[in-house]
Order: sequence, then C-alpha cells, then structure tokens
Amino acid sequence: MFSDITFAYPWLLWSILLIIPAIIWYFRRHIKNQPVIRFSSTELLNDFKPGWKERYRHLPFFLRLIAVSLIIIATARPQSFSSGEEVYTEGIDIAFLLDISSSMLAEDFKPNRLESAKKEIANFIEGRTSDKLGLVVFARESFTQCPLTIDYTVLRNLLKEIKSGMVEDGTAIGTAIANGVNRLRDSKAKSKVIILVTDGVNNSGEIDPLTAAQIAKTFDIRIYTIGVGTMGEAPYPFDTPFGRRYQMMPVEIDEQTLTQIAKSTGGKYFRATNNKRLNDIYAEIDKMEKTRVEITSYRQAKELFYPWALAGILFLVFELISRNLIFRKLP
Repeated sequence: MFSDITFAYPWLLWSILLIIPAIIWYFRRHIKNQPVIRFSSTELLNDFKPGWKERYRHLPFFLRLIAVSLIIIATARPQSFSSGEEVYTEGIDIAFLLDISSSMLAEDFKPNRLESAKKEIANFIEGRTSDKLGLVVFARESFTQCPLTIDYTVLRNLLKEIKSGMVEDGTAIGTAIANGVNRLRDSKAKSKVIILVTDGVNNSGEIDPLTAAQIAKTFDIRIYTIGVGTMGEAPYPFDTPFGRRYQMMPVEIDEQTLTQIAKSTGGKYFRATNNKRLNDIYAEIDKMEKTRVEITSYRQAKELFYPWALAGILFLVFELISRNLIFRKLP
C-alpha cells in the first residue's frame, strides 16, 4: 500500500526526529518538578492506588507528539502516481483489387494463383485493427465485392465466396483501378491505398491503366501492384470430356505498366513467383502501411496530504481538550 507513496519534500521528514529530544526533555522536566513529601513511614500508602487521571496524565503530551508528526508528514506532501498511455491512431483505408480472370487458376502457385492471393489477403486482414478495408474484383469487368468496412468478419466471408468465372473473362486493369478510386475518393483517412493483384496484361475496359493511375494520384491514393506468376511457363488447367488436363502456357505480365502505375502514385511494384514470395510481399506492404500510432505517456500525481493534515488537526484538538478539560491543573 505504502510502496507507491512518494514525497514532494522528503527532507522534511527528518523533522520527526526532533520528537526524540522533546520526549527526553519532557520526562526530565516532569521528574524535576515532581513534588516531594517526606514521611517517616510509607506503610499508610501501601493501599493507595492511583486514579485513571494519574495513570493517563501523559496522554496530552503524546497526543501532541502524534499531531506534530502527522502535520510534518502532511507538509512533506505525500503523493501517489498513476501512469498510462494515450493512444492516437491515424486510420488507413485500403482497397484490394483482385484479378479473377481464368488465368488466375494457373497452378504455378499452390493450389492456384487465385486461392493463394485470397489466402494472403485474409492474412493481411488479420493484421489490421482500425483500418477500413474494401474488396474489388475484376476480369473483363469490375465490381465491388465489399465496400470499405471495419467489419473484418464480413469481409473475410465475402473473400471466401470469390471464384473465377463470376464475370466474363478478360483483364480490365484500368477499370479496376477506377473502381477502387471510386471506393476511396470520399475517404477522410490520412492514407488511402490500393493493392492491385493481377497476372496478365490489360486487354479489356474503356479506361487505360495509366490514366486511371493519374486519377488515383489526383485523390492522393497510393497504389501497390503485384504481378503473380512464375518465370517462363505455368500449367493452366482446362476441362475436357475425359477430365481435367493441363497445358503449359507462357506467363505474360505487363510489368512495365504495373511499375509505372505504382511509381506514379508513390507506391511500389512487386513480382511474386511463388507462394512464399507472395506472402513476403504482403508482409512488406503490411509493414509499410501499418496504422500510424502515436503514444503519449503520462504520469499523474495524486495528492495524499489531506487525510494526514486532517488527522494531525484532530489529534491536536484532542490534545487541547484533554489538557484543558480533563487533565487541567489547578492554579
């Protein structure tokens, strides 16, 4: 209990030691002033027992000592300190743009590119706490799978429902960026980010990817682009009357355009050639785009001298009452 108490003026506590010479002086003075009566014999006093006033005649003196001690402690200003942290967060709004064209079913990633991308987005979501996240999917066209939200459970459930073939096949990167910008443009967040994942070349849509990137820049939206696909060729599945077959096809990613998109908005382009690299990329982006947290430490003092001072005054009042009413000496 008392381990948390400190004193603003601890040196004043040494004054309590003055009580020791005061006690010595008091008893010496008391013995010196003790009246003496000579008797030839003290046998008559054997049956005499002192009354309670005689037994407690030193009480006023000790009440005063206690009062002075308490007042000295109060004057030294006992305090207790509470400490803590005030946390200020600056939210980030992030829109994921996920390519769901048929080429995302290539199995150079396990189980395939699309499922690997979904898994890493889910892991990314797990690492966020107060940011608004949204999800846009695209192939030949683009649509919002989930608007910006802090309900991460809903977002993860909608992410699970994504599959290739939800829209007509193709790759409309520019349209997807424009859709993402539309999700973020009214955001009040200090930082607005798009994470674009694709494995191909823009071949659909009415908006050029670089034009869409300039629109994003106008709204202070940063774009990270991720090209997914191994180097060279990758196995693409296709169904036949005799079951699923695989065909090795060249991996074509427009890295130049994706690099320009990212660079023009202050973002960065990444190339993922396998599951581990894709995981590392998301971890790097997560690190760069973590919610900014400012922590202000504080240490607040609580004054504790009031009860000590009050107790000292009360003991002083008791001393005055006992000295002048109960143990009053006759003139």
